[in-house]
Amino acid sequence: MIPDWQHWQPTIRATLMFVVDEAREQVLLIRKMRGLGAGKINGPGGKMDPGETPLECAVRETQEELGVTALNGVKHGELWFQFVDGLALYVDVFLATQWEGEPYETPEAIPLWTPLNALPFEEMWTDDRYWLGEMLLERRHFVGKFVFDDDTMLTNEVVWLG
Repeated sequence: MIPDWQHWQPTIRATLMFVVDEAREQVLLIRKMRGLGAGKINGPGGKMDPGETPLECAVRETQEELGVTALNGVKHGELWFQFVDGLALYVDVFLATQWEGEPYETPEAIPLWTPLNALPFEEMWTDDRYWLGEMLLERRHFVGKFVFDDDTMLTNEVVWLG
C-alpha cells in the first residue's frame, strides 16, 4: 500500500526537535512515556495546536516534555507517515544547537543525552536509521516518506535536498 504522495493529505501535523550539544557531540533524545511510540526513543515533539507555527510547536513540546527551551531552531526536514490503519502524519523536523534550562524527567518523557555517533536505532522508530544520523552529523535537509503497519515499516523513501 503505497499512497499517492502527490495527492496525500495528513490528518495530523506534528513536530520533532533535536537539541544538539556541539561541544559534547551529543543530542538530547527522550524515552517516550505515552502516546504514539510510547517506550521508544525519539526526539521531543508532538501535535501542533491550532494557530501555532511548526517552530512554536517544537519549542513548546520540548519545554513540556523536558523543561528545556530550544533556541534558534532550524527546520531540517519533513517526515510524511502513512499508517495502514489510516493515520496520516506530517512532521516538521527541527535542530537547535542552543537551549536554556536543564532537562528533567516528566510524565511524558525521560531525557537521554546521547553521543551523536552512538544513536540507539534499535530502540527507535525504524525510519530514523534512514535520515537521523545524516541530519544530525551533516546537517542535511530532507523529505522522508514512510508507510507503516503499526510498528513495521513497509516502504521508505528519503530525498536529500542538498
